[in-house]
Amino acid sequence: MNVKPDFSKGANTAATAPAFLSIWDMHAYYGESYIVQGISFNVHEGEILALLGRNGAGKTSTLRSIARTGSPLVTRGEIWLDHQPLHKMASHEAATAGLGLVPEDRRIIPGLTVEENLQLAQIAPPIGWSLERLYDLFPRLGERRKQEGVTLSGGEQQMLAIARALARDIKVLLLDEPYEGLAPVIVDEIEKTLIHIKEQGMTTIIVEQNAVRALELADRAVILDTGGIVFDGTAAEVLENEELRAEYLAI
Repeated sequence: MNVKPDFSKGANTAATAPAFLSIWDMHAYYGESYIVQGISFNVHEGEILALLGRNGAGKTSTLRSIARTGSPLVTRGEIWLDHQPLHKMASHEAATAGLGLVPEDRRIIPGLTVEENLQLAQIAPPIGWSLERLYDLFPRLGERRKQEGVTLSGGEQQMLAIARALARDIKVLLLDEPYEGLAPVIVDEIEKTLIHIKEQGMTTIIVEQNAVRALELADRAVILDTGGIVFDGTAAEVLENEELRAEYLAI
């Protein structure tokens, strides 16, 4: 069971020190539908966490709640990122604090080139992710920098969406179904990129229906079922537990 974080005064107890992003007793609703039902979990700096569960379990709602998008509506609970109280922030403030949400539909801006999509997101001056560094990470984007973003292939659009999030020098990358509709070879390429940015200290939460691939990539896993947490542990534990996978992931 997680210990409630106390980051308001820079607490550094043994219980809270490892948590970089901490969600405590978070509840969220779509209208009158109770979607996220009092969940608590920690994410450590530099790790990849797979947030898994069947359709309707509350995965995307949890990501959106952390990002403070306003839909679903978080009614109570605390969300702390690197000593900052996200639960007291609007979505644009949470983004400035270091959250980068890449939604399932990617939301590439029509009429703008690859480079213009990145420039629009980039802080000035860039601290960690210059355009050239992003193009080094995603060479395909560098080759297509003058091409309109919405004309890229699905895989290239996913790369652009991730690069656009990184352009804001984020602390936590939130990925919602990044492999949806992509060929395995493109998924391989994106996974290599996620491993590369992890090695540079990026913290990532990935929601993905392809649970096996997400587990093979992740350090830890949280499994949701009907809005609550049924498992919080290592990804290897899930891969080794056939009963757990069958009951909650249908694999």
